[in-house]
Amino acid sequence: MLRRQEVYKQFIDQTSKCYVHALQHGEAEADISGLVTLYALIGRMRITSTPKVVGIADQITRKILDSYLAPDKTFLQLREMVNSESIDIIGEFSEACREELESLRALQL
Repeated sequence: MLRRQEVYKQFIDQTSKCYVHALQHGEAEADISGLVTLYALIGRMRITSTPKVVGIADQITRKILDSYLAPDKTFLQLREMVNSESIDIIGEFSEACREELESLRALQL
């Protein structure tokens, strides 16, 4: 369970970095090494995590890739994304991880 938590933490940290970069830079400046790190973390998740967690992680990474193809966001657009909560791309992932970890804890009791 601790290994899963560490992988999830790393994925959330790397996702945050890659998403912010994607919102501010076009495809010519894509953070390829950061994206490869995300796919490596998803690969690690495929070994131990539920299909739901892996599926959501994959969707997040695709959204980041799509963000590189969209126009760069201005500060005002980023503010609006924060206000509308559309900037939060990891919320569903975090919830799925929490559910998975709680079910594992219940099995250990």
